[in-house]
Amino acid sequence: MSNVTVFIGDSVTDCGRLVEPPYGDGYVYNIANSGRLMGEIINVGTSGHRLIDLENRWDTDVLAHQPTLVSVAIGINDTWRRYDDNDPTSVEDFEERYRRVLQVTKAAGNAKLVLCEPFLLPVRDEMNTWREDLDPKIEIVHAMAAEFGATLVRFDQRFNELAQEISMLELADDGIHPSKLGHTIMADLWLQTVGL
Repeated sequence: MSNVTVFIGDSVTDCGRLVEPPYGDGYVYNIANSGRLMGEIINVGTSGHRLIDLENRWDTDVLAHQPTLVSVAIGINDTWRRYDDNDPTSVEDFEERYRRVLQVTKAAGNAKLVLCEPFLLPVRDEMNTWREDLDPKIEIVHAMAAEFGATLVRFDQRFNELAQEISMLELADDGIHPSKLGHTIMADLWLQTVGL
């Protein structure tokens, strides 16, 4: 059986994959072009998506590819929509949906799982308040990684550590969408954590 890796998430994963197919120009592109991840690599990140959107397209965008590895990076829009659109996602809902997609993935073929922290850099003062919503969701990602034996990639931890040394704006000028440097850091951390 050949290796098939599916990356799923929001705009951070998408990175213009339909404009610059097949990977876009973000961390998935960097991982694919590192030569360290063998087999077929599929990017199904979609800008603006939350976990509910991922769950709705999971069969088509993940399971249909019969992946041997699935990398999930989701959560910032589940927080963001609470503050810009008064459309919150509860921690309970986030946990239930996350568990369901992982359960069906394991049941379908027991793919290796890589779960990535959603991240936030508070480039605007009001974004400091977002932590009360995001941090519990990051804790859910940690809990799901433990429950399903997944590899946990600590994007949020890494970015916030680096922000003590260099300007947050160099990593992600809006605090959410990484710069070219930010995507390079993400790819390197992903590869290092996954052991490639």
